[in-house]
Amino acid sequence: MRGELTTKGKATRSRIVAGAAAVLREKGVGSARLDDIMARTSASKSQLFHYFPEGKDELLVAVAQFEADQVLEDQQPYLGRLDSWEAWEQWRDVVIERYEVQGDECPLGSLFHQVGRSTPGARAIVIELMRRWQENLAAGIRSLQATGQLPATLDVDTRAAALLAAIQGGVSILLSTGRSAHLRAALGQGIADLRRAGTAGP
Repeated sequence: MRGELTTKGKATRSRIVAGAAAVLREKGVGSARLDDIMARTSASKSQLFHYFPEGKDELLVAVAQFEADQVLEDQQPYLGRLDSWEAWEQWRDVVIERYEVQGDECPLGSLFHQVGRSTPGARAIVIELMRRWQENLAAGIRSLQATGQLPATLDVDTRAAALLAAIQGGVSILLSTGRSAHLRAALGQGIADLRRAGTAGP
């Protein structure tokens, strides 16, 4: 069993993962080689296998976790402070822009295609990403409830789940077509429906 990494070791491992993520984005998961990652990160083969003793799949899972974290990081600071309708609109714009820039290539999806969702830890990364994302959306809805902009009776978890599903559906179509119109429509409609819930009568 690998022992606990030192502070320096953790920094080195993080540098390798970030460098590997950059290489995979540039070259694609199927085309990138360990030599490319070694060149980008100035890591030796022995270092790679020290930090990832199970080989390339373990490194790819680590990069998948990095990419999953990046999905949420790219939405900050807006995702973490959805306490006004203006903030929701800013967050919407950031999400749409992120996926428009990404286009029809999804680093996270490509990684899971390569390692397989049954690889230990792979499915857990997706589950945790969706859980954290939905929790942030739910927290934003509760912030609006706390200031009276949404009714206290609103089903927060269902609304948050629906918004997340809208994003995922729009992104899926974007990945298939290269067009963001469905993502823009789904997310805009989801927020509009939420906003109408705040103006509806008893």
